[in-house]
Amino acid sequence: MRIALPHKLGREEVRRRMHTHAHEIGSYFPPGMASVETQWPREDQMDLFITAAGQQIEGSIDITDETVVIEIDLPAMLGFLRGTLENAVRKQGGKLLE
Repeated sequence: MRIALPHKLGREEVRRRMHTHAHEIGSYFPPGMASVETQWPREDQMDLFITAAGQQIEGSIDITDETVVIEIDLPAMLGFLRGTLENAVRKQGGKLLE
């Protein structure tokens, strides 16, 4: 699943905001449903390690000059949630940039 969120903030500002709000990603799920760990392997990439519904889900967030690209490797077992997750990522992903 790949979602691009446009922005006009500049890379440095997006990076700053994402560092500030990264710890909030787990709260975007219903309480107790998921745990989220993040790592910054590169300056403009944050990796996501999500445990939800007993499944391990990996993803990344890449910062470009004009977009934040969120990619999530959704296991086939959770494929039925794709539309719901895409909507939630679009809605909640914008909070990372506030």
